[in-house]
Amino acid sequence: MQDTPWWKSAVIYQIYPRSFYDSNGDGIGDLKGIVLKLDYLAELGIDAIWLSPVYRSPQDDNGYDISDYQDIDPIFGNLTDMDALIAEAAKRGIRIIMDLVLNHTSDEHPWFVEAKKSRKNPYHDYYVWRDGDENTLPNDLKSAFCGSAWEWVPECGQYYLHQFSVKQPDLNWENPKVRKEIYQMIQWWVDRGVGGFRLDVIDLIGKEPDTGVMAEGKMLHPYLKEMSSAVFQQKELVTVGEAWSATPQRAFLYSSPDGSELSMVFQFEHIVLDQQPGGEKWDLAPLPFAKFKEIFTKWQTSLYQKGWNSLFLNNHDLPRAVSRFGDDGEYREKSAKMLALMLHGMQGTPYIYQGEELGMTNVRYELSDYRDIELLNMYRERKEKGYSEQEIMDSIYAKGRDNARTPMQWSGEPNAGFTEGTPWIRVNPNYGSINAEEELQDPDSVFHFYQKLIQLRKTIPVLIDGKFEPVLSEHPDIFAYTRTDEKSCLLVICNFTGREVRYDLAEVWEDGELLLSNEENGFAQGLLRPYEANMVIKRKEGVS
Repeated sequence: MQDTPWWKSAVIYQIYPRSFYDSNGDGIGDLKGIVLKLDYLAELGIDAIWLSPVYRSPQDDNGYDISDYQDIDPIFGNLTDMDALIAEAAKRGIRIIMDLVLNHTSDEHPWFVEAKKSRKNPYHDYYVWRDGDENTLPNDLKSAFCGSAWEWVPECGQYYLHQFSVKQPDLNWENPKVRKEIYQMIQWWVDRGVGGFRLDVIDLIGKEPDTGVMAEGKMLHPYLKEMSSAVFQQKELVTVGEAWSATPQRAFLYSSPDGSELSMVFQFEHIVLDQQPGGEKWDLAPLPFAKFKEIFTKWQTSLYQKGWNSLFLNNHDLPRAVSRFGDDGEYREKSAKMLALMLHGMQGTPYIYQGEELGMTNVRYELSDYRDIELLNMYRERKEKGYSEQEIMDSIYAKGRDNARTPMQWSGEPNAGFTEGTPWIRVNPNYGSINAEEELQDPDSVFHFYQKLIQLRKTIPVLIDGKFEPVLSEHPDIFAYTRTDEKSCLLVICNFTGREVRYDLAEVWEDGELLLSNEENGFAQGLLRPYEANMVIKRKEGVS
């Protein structure tokens, strides 16, 4: 494993800065707040922090609308604070991974301010424009945030493309000047000491808006190879592409072992609950458990020795894992541990989203308490279409992005110890019973379970390189698999229900070493208690 890149045995922790920890009482988390909590993260054992955007921004889409790539938004601090975070994290063996938004900028970015002045402006071609008149859209492309993806600019007599908010115009990657500026900016951050980049909706940069091909355009992979060659292939950087369109075959290109593009991609096949043709994102169509297992198995087996997986169940765009895939009621702790063991036993780089290591849950607010632009746009659009209030709110409760954006629950103190001011979004009311302070003191907490999983990844080689084989594939309630290398074989077996289940395994595992279990009484082959999860290892005979 000597030549194995550091990120293959790493565990990465995602921080959504505005909701992590507020150091100055303004109700918004900040960079100094992250520095104050680095010891907590070091105790957890993580290797890197993926930092959601902290660049200067009007905050129309919580920082994913960047107005200056080379400055920090004042709500989070300044460049001195950023340098301090990089340095202090490094002292604890933690790298900082920046979140880069390269598909679009803010409409307040100096490039776009210039671009919309006239067609002859040198920056006009930095963005995607189409001719037309005010009453005739170029085509019927839709924004991910509802409505048309085209916005009229009278000064130019043209429409610009925005695949997200109207304040997020799409960059024109066909322009080599744009690409050069981007590469120079990335190098600037590398020189400041960052350890890598998460690339937001990177599969959209090769867009072909005239044909409706927005993801995986024909120039996508040439652009990625060019960018990788220009800046990524240095200093063991980790690069992670967000690619909602990724398939295993496409992931071979993104994450090829030759390092010509990226380290790995985020793929979302297990996240897309709506599997019905023609359905919409906000429709409620829970993913069948058999399909859930099938998808994870496909990615584990397809990428073996050909690419690299990102392992995650939630992030800043998704509801809380324990609420979505487990039981956030009676079995919250057990199911949170079960989900963690299921995921961290696989091949790939695991990601922990802030609060996941505590078993934080979804929320159910009144509409006025939500802040997410996508959610609020959906509410208005579905109201106009005649959906009932209950139908809309049920979708929000299940899928809303604000489920993941409530403040980190540090203690049972007011506002969960997140801020001494008024939080930018309401704290989950259950912070009195779910918080870091209590879990740090409880050796059987969800936090300490994650801590043990992270340590296992650093000490058990089969977790990095072992071949994945599904077990009990047809069982309606159990997700089980083995990981095997030349020295050992490891079994992961998880009950995804709140009842006891029985099963038959041909091989005897009770004579193996139980590495980790969320059940006090250990592993009893043939029976799994509610949400029980076990990791067992057997060393091969004659191998030390």
